[in-house]
Amino acid sequence: MLTAGVLAAATVQFDPSQLIGIPFALVGAVFMSVGAQLQHSGVGKVDSDTQSDGKSALNVKQLFALLSRPSWLFGTVMLGLAVVFQLVSLGYSPIIVVQPIGAVALVLTAIINSRVSKVKLNRASIIAISMCVGGIALFVTVAAFTAVNAPVLPEDLVQILIILGFIMLIFAVLHMILRHRPSALFYILGAGVLYGFVATLAKVVEARLFSNHMDALLWMALAALLIAAVIGGLFVQNAYSSGPPDLVIAGLTVIDPLVAVCIGIVILDEAQNAPGWAIFVYILAGAIAVAGVFLMARVHPQSTGETGEVPRLSNPVIK
Repeated sequence: MLTAGVLAAATVQFDPSQLIGIPFALVGAVFMSVGAQLQHSGVGKVDSDTQSDGKSALNVKQLFALLSRPSWLFGTVMLGLAVVFQLVSLGYSPIIVVQPIGAVALVLTAIINSRVSKVKLNRASIIAISMCVGGIALFVTVAAFTAVNAPVLPEDLVQILIILGFIMLIFAVLHMILRHRPSALFYILGAGVLYGFVATLAKVVEARLFSNHMDALLWMALAALLIAAVIGGLFVQNAYSSGPPDLVIAGLTVIDPLVAVCIGIVILDEAQNAPGWAIFVYILAGAIAVAGVFLMARVHPQSTGETGEVPRLSNPVIK
């Protein structure tokens, strides 16, 4: 019976038509990687121009100054394309299949950042990256064969919106408390959690639009999606200001899919057919991936120095 249940879930998840979204997700991951490096370069340049001490969050003047940095603008375009490809992939495939593919961006960003900054990745950083990617890969592999692609019911969407509202309130309060002593991990965690909800809401909005469910719930979901995306974007810019781009991408590509998948498990009952061992693997794989992010923050070759500060990187071509 157990084998039959797993095979049935796998059949639902890996219907050939659902695989169409995978190449779109891969292309989106490439755009995400390049965009992250360019945006980080722009934020670093603005920090340098405004003689920021790196001990407070980006202020309004600095945020507007980013609009004059070609590297940041090109990076924004790249990230915009990444979002477009992600939305297309979500239109064809379940979240649990395509969302974690963004982990590919972590490897690409680590390589690009290493070349640009001319700092070789140390052994501990490679282990941290392997933990992030390996944990996500294990999580997705097991989830893909044990989860079902359940539709989002109106009551499920209401629960998602209520939880998102509380989470945004919590992060807003924490931001007010921590804005004068910013932590890259705090901003990465906030952005990853919010983007996990954004991905889920994007899937919901697409589904309701295609099924002509043009009701108040749809507009509420769309509004929540936009607000969460904007706040998440601001968190990302502050993370770039206080940490290297591959650390930021590591957090986003681990926390984002874990949050999205957890929503599917807890609220959408996508793991209703999963055996007990699968739940154990979910927890173990998620813990490994998150531990990889914290390890990268501690051992990254650019995260420490004689001054204890993160050096500002700049792109050698686009300033």
